[in-house]
Amino acid sequence: MPFLTNSTTEETTDIFYEDYGKGQPVILIHGWPLSHRAWEHQVSEIVDAGYRCISYDRRGFGLSSFPWSGYDYSSLASDLNQIIKQLKLKKCVLVGFSMGGGEVVRYLTDHGDKKIDKAVLISSIVPIVMKKKGNPKGVPEKALNGILKALKSDRVGFLKDFRKDFYNYKSRSKSNKVSEAQLEYDWSLAAYASPNATIKAAQSWATTDFRSELKNVKVPTLIIHGDADQTVPIETAGDQAAKGIKNNQYIVFKDAPHGLNVTHAQKLNKTLIHFLKEGITSSRKKTI
Repeated sequence: MPFLTNSTTEETTDIFYEDYGKGQPVILIHGWPLSHRAWEHQVSEIVDAGYRCISYDRRGFGLSSFPWSGYDYSSLASDLNQIIKQLKLKKCVLVGFSMGGGEVVRYLTDHGDKKIDKAVLISSIVPIVMKKKGNPKGVPEKALNGILKALKSDRVGFLKDFRKDFYNYKSRSKSNKVSEAQLEYDWSLAAYASPNATIKAAQSWATTDFRSELKNVKVPTLIIHGDADQTVPIETAGDQAAKGIKNNQYIVFKDAPHGLNVTHAQKLNKTLIHFLKEGITSSRKKTI
């Protein structure tokens, strides 16, 4: 299995990755608390469209090693930098889902965009999750602390219910777009992750404020968010990201939950491939 090693942080970390196809590199950065396997519905579409698709496991998740520290965004972005550096990639497209959107922005802040051609933020936590001054629609700190408390007391139990919120899932509902098997599969990926990494990574996405860093995103950027996202409210994320990133195309998926990469996979793939081929085609917010 392919691994890259990042020895620049406090602890040496082995990062697992998969690398398929040829052409312009598209790097997929998964959300919390899953692994590269969350991109199952996107990888083949990207490769078949003529691109080199690289997905990897964030440290502490999937098959990557489980260091005790380094779950702040700059350390996570340094892992991404090593992937780009060691694989000698150029003109990359960075695609961040949920927590992964933070790695996209922090990479551009810490390492610049010399090797980056485009960026994509899908259901991203960028720029801010927590309710603060200037972000009244954010998640209250009390609720975020409740998540951390639940992870410490019953991590696997919390993760089982969390996956339902990911998809706005309601038992026995005719409108469900995910199966019970999908929920169980996601739970298995999340439960396998390091307990320490799960908690520390949650602290990072819950508390990091990227609002001052949006100016560092200068490459053409596609922003996709569901207007029914109950995990990362669109008002705190997509809406604000579109205002802070100058060169962007903002597309809202009507009635889509947080996990739209599964529930709206066909629509997402079509939108993503079009952006990869054509770049920004409109500066207006569009709902589809």
